[in-house]
Amino acid sequence: MITGTSQADVALLVVPADQGGFEGAFSKEGQTREHALLAFTLGVKQMIVGINKMDATTPDKYSENRFNEIQAEVSRYLKTVGYNPEKVPFVPISGFVGDNMVEKSTNMPWYKGKTLVEALDSVEPPKRPSDKPLRLPLQDVYKIGGIGTVPDKLVNMLC
Repeated sequence: MITGTSQADVALLVVPADQGGFEGAFSKEGQTREHALLAFTLGVKQMIVGINKMDATTPDKYSENRFNEIQAEVSRYLKTVGYNPEKVPFVPISGFVGDNMVEKSTNMPWYKGKTLVEALDSVEPPKRPSDKPLRLPLQDVYKIGGIGTVPDKLVNMLC
């Protein structure tokens, strides 16, 4: 996760909406908080939050109240990490059913925002310092007998 995140322009944080699923993933023992913190720490300044499993919310499927509850809690945490929650789109989705992934869902008429694909398409590419010297994160370092320490990183070139 760290190698990929360090090169990403945007993070997609997927949070389960089902009862118990969100609480487990977002607890101090869960990984959701850690992933958000790592993304920001590694320089990913744009985030999208997909609130998944909206088809499994209780007592009502596709619950607006559950969406709002999760959005509020995740927003509070993202603010402490360093993100501006006002600039983070929260998209209620169901990966299983396909709700709000590509097309607006008829199961959530209360949601007026973008679909997940629309949110991803609206990401602003970060400004690239192309006038600066090349810098790249190291992926690994090897110690090879008789040669010494060898840094490892793949440089992608656009032709």
